[in-house]
Order: sequence, then structure tokens, then C-alpha cells
Amino acid sequence: TISQYSLYYTKIQANDIIFLNLMNRILIVVLLAALIITGLYLNRSKIIRFGFRPTSTDVKEGTTQEKAGSDIEVIAQNLNIPWEIVFLPARSGEASEMLVTERPGNLLKIGASKETIKIEGVAHIGEGGLLGLALHPDFSRNGFLYLYLTSKEGGQVTNRVERYRLEGNRLFDKKIIVAGIKGSANHDGGRIRFGPDGFLYVTTGDAEQQNLAQDKISLNGKILRVKDDGTGLEIYSYGHRNPQGLAWDDKGRLWATEHGPSGLQTGFDELNLIQKGQNYGWPVIRGDQTKSGMVTPVIQSGSTDTWAPAGLVYLNGSLFFGGLRGESLYRAEILAGDKVNLKEHFKNEFGRIRAVVLGPDNYLYISTSNTDGRGKVQTGDDKIIRINPEIFKE
Repeated sequence: TISQYSLYYTKIQANDIIFLNLMNRILIVVLLAALIITGLYLNRSKIIRFGFRPTSTDVKEGTTQEKAGSDIEVIAQNLNIPWEIVFLPARSGEASEMLVTERPGNLLKIGASKETIKIEGVAHIGEGGLLGLALHPDFSRNGFLYLYLTSKEGGQVTNRVERYRLEGNRLFDKKIIVAGIKGSANHDGGRIRFGPDGFLYVTTGDAEQQNLAQDKISLNGKILRVKDDGTGLEIYSYGHRNPQGLAWDDKGRLWATEHGPSGLQTGFDELNLIQKGQNYGWPVIRGDQTKSGMVTPVIQSGSTDTWAPAGLVYLNGSLFFGGLRGESLYRAEILAGDKVNLKEHFKNEFGRIRAVVLGPDNYLYISTSNTDGRGKVQTGDDKIIRINPEIFKE
């Protein structure tokens, strides 16, 4: 009938209107999504700079392939408490490979793939284990690399520096360079670096025996200097609690980071300008305290803040160092009169930061230390992250 036909036609019109309204809504959502995606793409560099948080899907594990234009990128992940990063000399037409120590006793060689070299004799006890790593200044010719490690000898925990010759993915010709450094579950130092004078510098902790830092017979609580073959060992500076960073500025001066007290007296972490033969005060003075014959730090964290400073590198007038407890990358701009202006970056972004080194590409490389039992493990931890230092320019 006509009335039935009219009713049927009205339902068709209603359905058409609903369908059109639905399509309009979908179109609006699509347009809004396109605008948001376009905005994110156009501002991707700012987003990377100020809000980037690496995840396990950012890069393929075990590769150092670069992503053009990235200011911050994860280049290795799923590592086991990485402690130090060193770059091997690049072969003609190839990218540099990294050597990375993992505290449980692994030496990683990371390039197009990841190779693991197990270091024998490592005792992973608390903060101890396989720690520092350095290449001989003439590594391209002799293949010598140096490791600082914790071990057990006669039932006692001890630290030592060993030298090896690296060929391919194997180590040969082990030689003890420095021995007799007391070890402990905490305060093992462990940073080793070759200075511009060709000597190897070694940081040692007080092994939780504070008075060793002032004992000139003990190797603990010191910065040591030794020839590349292990001869000529000397105490370069003393009165240190647990120094974990070494770097030379463009004037050839040595700087060091040092952990202050823990527990109820936490804080008083230090950045020191190191001079040969000087006493840096631990455990007699801390913070800005002074005493005749003892050196006060250039800057210290005070009693209410804790950096737990680790790896240290100099670049373009500033010292960059990692913060473990502070969970930051710190930048200390060196001013006139050797004063410094300290700023923190990536606060709580990556977690605990251990190693800080300068790569052959003049980018900063940092390692996280979130799997050491003291950090909050994020997806893909632990990681090595590459940072363009241009982002710090003001």
C-alpha cells in the first residue's frame, strides 16, 4: 500500500542519514589523526630531544647501525650490568666496533653482531666484578687491552689490572699489571684510563676500610699511575673514598668523580681537579670542609643531594659524568678560576647512568646500570645510548 511504501522509504532515508553521519565522524577522526601525525613528524627532533624514552623495539639488539638525523638513540640493549665502553680503531671503510665490560665477567664486542668473550677469574661480588677497560695508546700495533677486575685469592676479595692481547674475538698473553688492591662488596673503584703522558691511571676504592685512603702504603682509596708494562707503580693522589671517573681537559689537567658517604650521611659526592701527590681528604674531611694539607673538591653535591657519580669525559669546555643514584647525565661547564656551572640532563629518563665516553663520531655514549639490583629495570635494560652533544648547546 501507499502508506506501507512511505514507511519503508522513510526507514531507508533514516538509515542513509545514520550512515552518512557515521562516515562524517570517521572522516573527522581520520583528518584529526592525520593532523596529529603530521605535527609529530614535523616536531620529531624536539620530541626526541626532550621526551624520548628508548624501548626494546627502537633498534635491533647487537647492532651499531646509525639512524640518520637521530639525536638520541639506543644502539645496544638487553645487556647485563655494562660498566665500561671503549671503541676499537675503525678498519678502512667500516664503522668502529665497541668493547663493553659486563660486571659478571663478560667482555662484549659489538659491531655488526655481538660476540662474548668470557674473562676467567672474575668474582662478581656486590659492586665488584669486571669493571674498567682501556686500550693501549698504540693498540693498532700491539693489540693490548687492559681490564680492571675483582677476584678471590686465598679466600680474600681483591682487585687487579690485567693486560691481554686481542686478536679477533680471543684474548692472549695475559699479564698482571697491578695486583694487591683490596676488594670488597662495595667501594672497588675500577676506572682505568691512559693519560696524555702515556701512563695508565687506575682508581681504587677504600674497600669499606676508610683509613686505607690515608695509608700511603696501601693501594686503596687512591688514584694510581703505572707504566704500560706494570713497572713504575706510584700513588698519584690519595684520600679518596670511591673514585669512578677520570678525564683530562684541553689543558691536560686530570679530573675525577668520587662517591661521597652513604647511609645516614649520604651526599657529598665530588668532582675533583687532581694534582700529583695531593691528599683529597677522605675520611677526615667531606663536602666543603677544609684542613691543612687536604684538597677540597671543585664542586660537591651537599648533604641533601646524591649524584653517585661514575664515568667522566671532557668535551667542548665541559665535563660530562653519569649519575647512578642521581639518575642523570651531569654537565659541569668549566668557568674562569676553575669554577664550574653544573646542570643535569635526562633526569629519571634512562635510570642509573654508569659509563660516559666520547665516540669516534664525537657523540656521547652512555650506559645504563638498572639491572644491578639498585635500579628500576625498564624495557630493554641495560642499554647503551648514543647522544648528539649539539642538543646541549644553548
